[in-house]
Amino acid sequence: MLPFGNGAERILESKSIQSSWHGLDFNRHTQAHVFRAAQGGIVFALKYGFEILQAMGIKSSVIRAGHANMFLSPVFRQAFVNTMGVPLQLYDTDGAKGAALGAGVGAGIYSDFSEAFQGLNQLHEEMPEVASSKSYDEAYSQWKEILISKLEQ
Repeated sequence: MLPFGNGAERILESKSIQSSWHGLDFNRHTQAHVFRAAQGGIVFALKYGFEILQAMGIKSSVIRAGHANMFLSPVFRQAFVNTMGVPLQLYDTDGAKGAALGAGVGAGIYSDFSEAFQGLNQLHEEMPEVASSKSYDEAYSQWKEILISKLEQ
């Protein structure tokens, strides 16, 4: 699944490719497959965005997020860490507060992320698994080929 119905202009250089499904077979795939493909597509879109940040010189050895929304799903978390290849730390917060704290670091209100996150309670940490990461890397490569072909149309 390519999940680019809204907001794609940020990472796709203002090109609208819309959401789309690839390889879906209604004789074989169940509703569970569709939900899993949607989660995978979202994770892969995040990975694509992270690759853009890395190309700009922004590196991350850990990803911190609120224990909310998609991160409540163990399946999503597993796909996320194994696709990104870095640990995920989940905190007792949400995306809005996390974004505000990150902006506070950028604005100099906090000296660093350690200071900004000081009052937050870490609830969970998920680590990538080497064996699983290889499978996700292969799937991401196939997904990215489809994305690039859509961008070239």
